[in-house]
Amino acid sequence: MTQTPASPQKPWSCILFDLDGTITDSAPGIIGRLSRTLVALGRPVPPPAELVHFVGPPILQGFELVAGMNEAEAIEALHIYRGLAASEGPQDDAVTFPGMVGLVKFLHKGGIPLAITTSKSEVQAHRILEHLGLEHAFVVITGASEDETRSAKADVIDEALLRLRAANVDLSNLVLVGDRIHDMEGAAEHGIPPIMVEWGYGSPAEAAGAIAVVHSVDQLRALLI
Repeated sequence: MTQTPASPQKPWSCILFDLDGTITDSAPGIIGRLSRTLVALGRPVPPPAELVHFVGPPILQGFELVAGMNEAEAIEALHIYRGLAASEGPQDDAVTFPGMVGLVKFLHKGGIPLAITTSKSEVQAHRILEHLGLEHAFVVITGASEDETRSAKADVIDEALLRLRAANVDLSNLVLVGDRIHDMEGAAEHGIPPIMVEWGYGSPAEAAGAIAVVHSVDQLRALLI
């Protein structure tokens, strides 16, 4: 396993961003679709405090671990969930955390290459970022494949790095910004130092391995610029 540099610091050659819980406050939209998916399957609907655990990890994993489904049941649920997401558009998932749109635009204007690494469907990630007027700010937008064969954060990051290399982006001093343990662990697998944002859906215990935990967009800005 590649080790994170001892003292990673700016200027960063490229910044990787998670989407749900980092840039967008997507929990209400995700929880609503999850509830309707479970109702369609005739299953009990857990309270929102439990359903929020779906936000961040691969959605197929959530159906298996949170809803207790076997693989075949989880795949059926995924098809229903993805169908709802496709028909409803990105609006419910496009609420952003205050200041994040401005920060992304500022970084892009400053010439720092940016990338999205999300366990959300890549198709949906593109739709959301286009809706927000941010799609152009990212060199690559990488998410889960529609069949979920690429959904673990480490796999998503791996694909993003392949695309960034193909775009001749300097990968010598990377940093990743996320809100869940999956972001921290996925970054660590690639030797990328992660920064954890506190406004997302993770707990303090999930920050293990982060080079910094930030409480505000201003703090994040200071670490990135």
